[in-house]
Amino acid sequence: MIVKQQVVEAMNAQIQSEFSASQQYIAIAVYFDHKSLPDLATFFYRQAEEERMHAMKFVRFLLETGAKPIIPSTPTLKNEFDSAAEAVEFALNQELKVTDQINHLVTVSEEAKDYASHQFLQWFVTEQVEEVDTMSTLLDTINHSGGMLLLVEDYVRRNLANPHGSGEGEAP
Repeated sequence: MIVKQQVVEAMNAQIQSEFSASQQYIAIAVYFDHKSLPDLATFFYRQAEEERMHAMKFVRFLLETGAKPIIPSTPTLKNEFDSAAEAVEFALNQELKVTDQINHLVTVSEEAKDYASHQFLQWFVTEQVEEVDTMSTLLDTINHSGGMLLLVEDYVRRNLANPHGSGEGEAP
């Protein structure tokens, strides 16, 4: 096994966090779908797929390095929101938490002198900058819209629809 045991344990915890984030984004997407806001729903369905992909990156990395990933159960999710702003603020707080977790993983890998893991984690460091920025901007847009969510729908359609140009992760 190439990866140090303390890094394996931290990455297994991160796998749970990433799968939980994926499920939570589905719950947020369903909230927006139920409110007849299809562009926001599609955006969050796509975010759910992206978080699942993040979890799978950890799974594959651990397998490739001879470690055993643990596929966890996920904790209870939040399914009810009082407003679009609350749902997106919840997502932003989730991204901030994940950023802290990734930073912790980087620290663990540095302390363990696990350079393969450290290198692997750099992609996630960059990804979290993008994720936090996207959610912050979306929350600002909702707050600036004065409750006019159709304006937010237009913003999402113009600015957040398929931001990576991959076509992957479209809503069901």
